[in-house]
Amino acid sequence: MRREMAESRDAPADGRAGPRVGLLNEKPLHAALKLWYAEEGDQFEVPVDGFVADILRDGLVIEIQTGSASRLKRKIAALLRRHKVRLVLPVASRKTIVRVASDGMERSRRASPRRATALDAFRELVSLGDLLGDPNLVVDVVLAHEEEVRVDSRHRKGFVVGERRLAAVDDCVSFDHPADYLGILPSGIAEEFTTADLARVMGQPRWMAQKVAYVLRTIGVIRMVGKSGRAFVYRRSLTLEGP
Repeated sequence: MRREMAESRDAPADGRAGPRVGLLNEKPLHAALKLWYAEEGDQFEVPVDGFVADILRDGLVIEIQTGSASRLKRKIAALLRRHKVRLVLPVASRKTIVRVASDGMERSRRASPRRATALDAFRELVSLGDLLGDPNLVVDVVLAHEEEVRVDSRHRKGFVVGERRLAAVDDCVSFDHPADYLGILPSGIAEEFTTADLARVMGQPRWMAQKVAYVLRTIGVIRMVGKSGRAFVYRRSLTLEGP
């Protein structure tokens, strides 16, 4: 698992025009991430194998998914037959809650105590199944500072979430190779472990550990070697080197 600090990709300071990015009718978070990824020479919103690609760059398809990854499974599966695909999944490493009145005026903003990590992306990765083992697929987990806009509702008590905005990119974790996924395992995990062991060492609920184990087993970097009571026992695959 390769971790790189995010570099600024703002418009050139000298006023030169950067890549022309089509953002019509896009939600703010998706549009901002497309701008962050954009490079000179990219094509945007272009037909590729019966689908519309967010970004096409010299045969590489970049797909940005701010919702459920399961919605992209059919599209990704089709594109992988002939193209390399980079799937971008943002998670909110920091979040600012922005409260907006029904007239559009901002009322308040506060920092959310919730801090997501690359581990949270596994909630979505489980839906992609064996696509994750495809050599043409790279997954970027973008750790983003998001602003969640909550609009006071005129029709009911409380608020509705209006939109998500990108305030900054804090980091990006890239899964380029199946072995990169092993980096999600904590250093304190035993050579053989159950999902209960994994949950305890990670400090996560059991259901999250089960999602992680499912993804790693599907890719082939861990395998089942037995049972302990009713729980499956896993170990790193002997065909891949440990991190």
